[in-house]
Amino acid sequence: MSREQQAVACARKAFETGRSKCLEHRIRQLKNLRRLFTERQQEILDAVKKDLNKSEVGTQLYETVGLEGEINLVIGKLKEWAAPRKVEKNLLTISDTVYIKPEPLGVVLIIGAWNYPWAVTIQPLIGAIAAGNAAVIKPSEVCVHTAKVMEDLLPLYIDKELYPVVSGGVPETQELLRQRSDHIFYTGNSMVGKLIMEAAAKHLTPVTLELGGKSPCYIDKDCDISIACRRVTWGKYTNCGQTCIAPDYILCEPSIQDRVIEEVKKSIKDFYTENPKTCPDYGRIINQRHFKRIMAMLDDSTVAAGGDNDESDCYIAPTVLRDVKPEAKVMQEEIFGPLLPILPVSGLDEAIKFINKREKPLALYVFTADDKVIKRMVDETSSGGLLANDCLVHYSVNSLPFGGVGNSGMGCYHGKFSFDQLSHLRGCLIKQLKMEGMNSMRYPPHTQEKLGWVRFFLLKNLDLGWMGQMALLATLAVMAAVVFKSYLL
Repeated sequence: MSREQQAVACARKAFETGRSKCLEHRIRQLKNLRRLFTERQQEILDAVKKDLNKSEVGTQLYETVGLEGEINLVIGKLKEWAAPRKVEKNLLTISDTVYIKPEPLGVVLIIGAWNYPWAVTIQPLIGAIAAGNAAVIKPSEVCVHTAKVMEDLLPLYIDKELYPVVSGGVPETQELLRQRSDHIFYTGNSMVGKLIMEAAAKHLTPVTLELGGKSPCYIDKDCDISIACRRVTWGKYTNCGQTCIAPDYILCEPSIQDRVIEEVKKSIKDFYTENPKTCPDYGRIINQRHFKRIMAMLDDSTVAAGGDNDESDCYIAPTVLRDVKPEAKVMQEEIFGPLLPILPVSGLDEAIKFINKREKPLALYVFTADDKVIKRMVDETSSGGLLANDCLVHYSVNSLPFGGVGNSGMGCYHGKFSFDQLSHLRGCLIKQLKMEGMNSMRYPPHTQEKLGWVRFFLLKNLDLGWMGQMALLATLAVMAAVVFKSYLL
């Protein structure tokens, strides 16, 4: 039995003991996980620094603080989320107990990504624990140091049988996918997402795919361009552009292109100094393979700012490209790096048409002072999420679902959405062995008279309070007796 088989088997055996279903156990695990981020913070920060050259404050700001907030929310709301949920009833079921009972799925396979290794691996784990599942955790092997820290530390804080960590690369991931899981949660690119779906189909395993794509950013000529460019610069170059919801490219009218370039350059200098290479808040490309991939995108575009690079240090300066054509190399795939192409368009109509001709993005950004422009973007486009006049921050709102649509992914998470995504929402109806007369209308022989009663009880919508329901229940009891008696005569 391979290590991967053992991990899945161990998690399933632990799940079958039933201990993960206990709310107290779930909360205890979440509290232990939260404790990890305070007690072992330095080890976490050091590993991310080695992998991505992120500053200590940056790692906390973009990764661990959000996880602590998510855990706090779940601990406070778990009892409410896990409780049976009352639903509306029709006249036929008014005397019955009808509710939705969230129940665990079983074993969840979580395949993490490298760009925000803690955030995108542990956030799904929080949801899996909250929903009462077991989980097999597969950190990205690309973040070598962080993967090792996860492998070493997670078993010291949370139940190592219920939540085993499996390290390794492609062969180990493929072996995990061959095992039967009850849900697969993958964060990464759409090409691998298709392979995940293919593997999941063999066991009819449901999937959540958090993918990416080219997230457009439209800047209206009548907005505050200085503020817009400052926010776009932050969203684009955070983590050296290696963010799945980073603005991938800018659409704007030719008349403001030069102003946009100058404002972005100014913000780059404000954020990362004259020399971003020496700035502690500016990261690095994850490895040389990705460095070469990104640099190849520059071949047929005009650099308006930046462009400096150092392959030995995996450094690419914050770069702006001007007058980019739709057929340019940089427009053929998600950039996932610090290149910001600007594509001139004639106005809002052309921008919407351009966006809709391409795959649905994970995020869509629009900067404008005109509410009508925002409304048109909301009504006439489709994307995983939409932000007006800012970038990235919707990820921090755990009352919003975070996820893609079409090529940018399926399923969503954060907050209660994680809990529901990793639960089976089981419909329950509890009936008593009484009022049999009410059932006569559904039993053969079928007649027009019975159909008339069924239509009345099923199609009549009544909004009644508690007193009204009691009165109606008494009336129905009398009617049931009358109906039942008429069928006996």
